[in-house]
Amino acid sequence: MFDITKLRNIGIAAHIDSGKTTLSERILFFTGKIYKIVETRSKTGDGPTMDSMELEREKGITIQSAATFCDWKGYKLNLIDTPGHIDFTVEVERSLRVLDGAVLVLCGVAGVQSQSTTVDRQMRRYAVPRIAFINKLDRSGANADRVVRQLEEKLHHKPVLITMPIGHEDNFEGVVHLIKMKAIYYRGQNGEDVVETDIPEHLINEAQNRRNKIIETLADYDDVIAEKYLAEEEIPNDLIIKTIRRLTIGLHITPIFCGTAKKNMGIQTLLDGVVDFLPSPNDRKNYGLDLSNNEEKVELMINDDLPLVCLAFKLEDGRYGQLTYMRIYQGKLKKGDFIYNMNSKKKVKINRLVRMHASEMNDIEEAGAGDIVATFGLDCASGDTFTNGEVNINMTSMFVPEPVIELSIAPKTRDSEGNFSKALNRFTKEDPTFNVSRDEISGETVIRGMGELHLDIYIERMKREYNCEVTVGKPKVAYREAITKRAEFNYTHKKQSGGAGQFARVAGYIEPYAIDDAQKDFEFKNAIVGGVIGREYIPACEKGFAEQLKEGVLIGQPIVNTLIELNDGQMHPVDSSEMAFMLAAKAAIREAVPKAGVVVLEPIMKLEVAAPEEFQGNVIGQINQRRGIIIDTMNENGFVTITAEVPLRDMFGYSTDMRGVTQGKGEFTMEFLKYSQTPKSIQDEIIKEYNDSKQNKK
Repeated sequence: MFDITKLRNIGIAAHIDSGKTTLSERILFFTGKIYKIVETRSKTGDGPTMDSMELEREKGITIQSAATFCDWKGYKLNLIDTPGHIDFTVEVERSLRVLDGAVLVLCGVAGVQSQSTTVDRQMRRYAVPRIAFINKLDRSGANADRVVRQLEEKLHHKPVLITMPIGHEDNFEGVVHLIKMKAIYYRGQNGEDVVETDIPEHLINEAQNRRNKIIETLADYDDVIAEKYLAEEEIPNDLIIKTIRRLTIGLHITPIFCGTAKKNMGIQTLLDGVVDFLPSPNDRKNYGLDLSNNEEKVELMINDDLPLVCLAFKLEDGRYGQLTYMRIYQGKLKKGDFIYNMNSKKKVKINRLVRMHASEMNDIEEAGAGDIVATFGLDCASGDTFTNGEVNINMTSMFVPEPVIELSIAPKTRDSEGNFSKALNRFTKEDPTFNVSRDEISGETVIRGMGELHLDIYIERMKREYNCEVTVGKPKVAYREAITKRAEFNYTHKKQSGGAGQFARVAGYIEPYAIDDAQKDFEFKNAIVGGVIGREYIPACEKGFAEQLKEGVLIGQPIVNTLIELNDGQMHPVDSSEMAFMLAAKAAIREAVPKAGVVVLEPIMKLEVAAPEEFQGNVIGQINQRRGIIIDTMNENGFVTITAEVPLRDMFGYSTDMRGVTQGKGEFTMEFLKYSQTPKSIQDEIIKEYNDSKQNKK
């Protein structure tokens, strides 16, 4: 029987180009899972194990999260390597939803960057304990202390440095382990020989001071350590490790390790940290919603003998059909078992159960509570819960960000229409942030996603995987509409034309619903008293309101952030029906919205540009031209990092322009921040563009 305390479900997450995939590759090498190291941008045609897609190897980026498993000193690790690019943020989101712990990778030179902040926010959303790995300490300009400071100031962590670097940049040789008080060097051709020796004399005082700092931090949370520290007693290493583990799992502190994945230094020590400080499945509390008891929260126990509850968190359509990644929260999953989809209420059979090693599959007969496995042949959606039928429990869903950019696409030839539909069906099923719709006026197919790269990758995949060339329209921004003031409605729907009639009256008001920087479709408030509208018709009213808000009055975009109160109405004993109330609700909103001061909202992006200081003026000038607002500038080591908020509408073609003014030396990252009201002049332009395109399509 496997000891569940020796299982770690971990993910590796970071800003783009921080070295996540390189680190994953080294972990697989040192755990004996692979026997040859391949670099991320290898020229040999091979690519890293975890980047198994041809496109990933070509571009040197991770597009899909990849799962694998390995062993380290008697512990089993389920490892997920996630993308760093914001356009593939849903891959990080769904991985963190099911993981017990994570490694936050930070670049030793750039430190905490925009995507580090996003990843950290995602970890907090699912309360995932993490340890940090400061990578690339062999590079020019690397400074571990600066990164630790940024973790504290920018991300509000309580960092605890477990290993400190011996030297920096070209002189980086190894690390000092501040709990063991030993110097660790990584010898051999690939750093496979870990050599522990005495700390170099010139670093002893610094190491002692840093160790004292660890103990002072722990003493703030632990009375036993505080007493021993004040009494100047020796504190055993076991107690320090046990306390760091407890505080890491409790999200009070973040243990930090140093190294360089590319030069094979610090990886084995990081793996020791993963097993020492990150939780096993039974160290975390997981909850489901009991559908038989008004969605009451119930704790799921890591126990193979209890009824099965598992979550499908990622789908891939491959050569053998749909591959579904599952996290088992309770009970056991066996090949040949019948399980129930709690969303579709269908019963399905597990024909094949596998453990994934990137794109390779290893067949297994069964898996227990706490494990992450994959299965074939399940017809389900990402986020579906499965049980063995003995319990009526559903897992809470994961957060899915709204798409902010859209393109119209069409297959170049009639012959490839079948493959075109197949590709779109597959991609929408696999990726909740990739949406497909049909423009009713023009008949065009419109795809929506998180950014230009996101949509470019899918267009390229259609070409390669489905042999389907497509024509692509200009990228468009996904605008929204919103109301600015309260408006009353009182609408009666009456229809009498032989046979049963239709009658429904709805009354109430709509008003703006303010929420901080976020976006909500609408909030419905049922204030009906005295049964003037039967309870059975209220859901139909809500559905009618929701349907009508999908199409705004200015540019046909959804109306968001709206509160609708239904407080009066009337029904007829014979002629009222759900359909009548739904139609009345739709017409009432059509009538009320134009009186409520409608405005256009546009997506605002958080932009972070890094460039040599000499180009600072040019970069800021360019951002100002694009209606950007500078939030922060930071100068370090001859480089400037500029953070700004810029409307997405003005960011098309920015990549080329920015590289032009920085002589190709600048780089930037951009992510969706919020929706904001457009200035009147821009709003008029957007409305004119919308009306013109409508005319052209006719």
